[in-house]
Amino acid sequence: MRRNKRYYIFVSGGVMSSLGKGTVAASVGALLKANGFRVTPLKFENYLNVDAGTINPLEHGDPFLCADGTEADMDLGSYERFLGQEVGKSNFVTMGRIYYEVINKERQFGYQGEDVEAIPYIVDHIIQKIETALSAENSQIGVIELGGTVGEYQNVLYYEANRLLKFRYPDRVVHLHVSYIPIPPHIGEPKTKPAQLSVKMLNSMGILPDFLVSRSPQPLDQRRKERLAMFCNVKPERIIDSPDLDSVYKLPLVFNKQHLGEKIINLLGIKAKKKASLVKWQDLAERIDESASKPKKTLEIGIVGKYFQSGKFHLADAYAALIEAIKHAQWALGYKVNLHFIPSPELEEKSEKEVKKVLSPLNGIIVPIGWGKRGAEGKIRAIKFARQNKVPFLGLCYGMQLAVVEFARNVVGLKGANTIENQPDTPHPVIHLIPEQKKILEKRAYGGTMRLGEWLCKLKPNTLAAQIYQKYGGHFINRKKLIVSERHRHRYEFNDAYARQLSEAGLIISGRSVAEGLVEIIELSSKRHPFFLATQGHPEYKSTPFKPHPFFLAFLEAASSTPKSKS
Repeated sequence: MRRNKRYYIFVSGGVMSSLGKGTVAASVGALLKANGFRVTPLKFENYLNVDAGTINPLEHGDPFLCADGTEADMDLGSYERFLGQEVGKSNFVTMGRIYYEVINKERQFGYQGEDVEAIPYIVDHIIQKIETALSAENSQIGVIELGGTVGEYQNVLYYEANRLLKFRYPDRVVHLHVSYIPIPPHIGEPKTKPAQLSVKMLNSMGILPDFLVSRSPQPLDQRRKERLAMFCNVKPERIIDSPDLDSVYKLPLVFNKQHLGEKIINLLGIKAKKKASLVKWQDLAERIDESASKPKKTLEIGIVGKYFQSGKFHLADAYAALIEAIKHAQWALGYKVNLHFIPSPELEEKSEKEVKKVLSPLNGIIVPIGWGKRGAEGKIRAIKFARQNKVPFLGLCYGMQLAVVEFARNVVGLKGANTIENQPDTPHPVIHLIPEQKKILEKRAYGGTMRLGEWLCKLKPNTLAAQIYQKYGGHFINRKKLIVSERHRHRYEFNDAYARQLSEAGLIISGRSVAEGLVEIIELSSKRHPFFLATQGHPEYKSTPFKPHPFFLAFLEAASSTPKSKS
């Protein structure tokens, strides 16, 4: 294969959202990478937000935080975890960013007086985004996930870019269409009509899918595959099963059994650089099964968050990266973890007795990311319970800030202590605004303006944090100097004016940022608590199934060896 030749694999979805296109795209990328190809994954989103940073997590799930500070769709987390490579700004594109950049170029006379219209200029800019991403990583293959579902007016220009690339390079473009095939309980057989209709919509845009990925409760039989093949104009051997699985990390193995990687490579007319080995995926699948069927220990872990409730339904997508990180650690340790999603606003309304009843069955408590006043006091009540009852506690970002608030109020005795985010006139602003953020907020410049991306942190020797990183050998930039790197997404920070007072009362500052000296990690000594650790960073975004983050490994180990509090 000549070095200047590029190949494009588009992944679209039909019938309904949340089919798992991101997992399909990530699995395809993993198979191609196992065959020796350099692969660049891209996600194209429909919304007009420039990035995912200003979207309420209840609206679109947990924004994935990239190392370069990009606040992206959660599918980019799947790309990192499956492909084992970092992604960033060039891998995530929204329709808002496309229009923003085209309009800015027009304002600067970049089109030399042309009548700038959606076609060809928006479509050309979409293609340019693909080419730029592949160039940045010197990749041979782009796996391009198209957000939303086929037939939505918002994403038609992405499909037009797909069609145009196929027109230009007919032998270098492959399209996988992921469609849902339900098995209604009252009928008892797969119904293919929804998939047929979604393919017809795809055809109406000038695209004939090369592969049809069947998302269904179970694999299709040959009869249904032949029927789909006839009506969708897709060869039966290119109808790929993607049945419901107990873990998405088994999907590359499912696809490999159907020779999907080989079929794509053969269709593109290229040769694999090496024979694909999926040994690590098989080992992971075995660990997953062992943790479920023969766990060394079973743990009850509570996540006290404010983004679980959506109307009458409880959703977990707002904490997707955190949940994945916990899974990675439990499989590595051979544990089984039962997660309890505890809405923090509900804790605010309960009596002390009721709070104790909710939290006492837990082996460990995590207080994760969040913003604003709603539910904050519920999180503080959970932190207080964990501290007083010596339940292993892990605070992440907002969880770290509120742990400082709780300690200041209930240990140091600073009445009314708070974060100025929730109480600007608090008498004790133990959490305050990062100085350079003040001018930003005055301008209401919220998008992409937080302290974002990778920041270096210097650990204090002989602390719990230092011991954890050393034990599990993770994320050191300089092991000798105890410097690590974590991702950040926040505006508010520990107020150093209170550092001495809180430290004298027993709060240990175990990590500070190298660049600014900001407090990054706090903890309590083992004499006061078996495991009380909180970080301003986001270790959940760096965890992968093949390299769980040290903090989650240590937290679960502590939870496994600490007796539950008595109800």
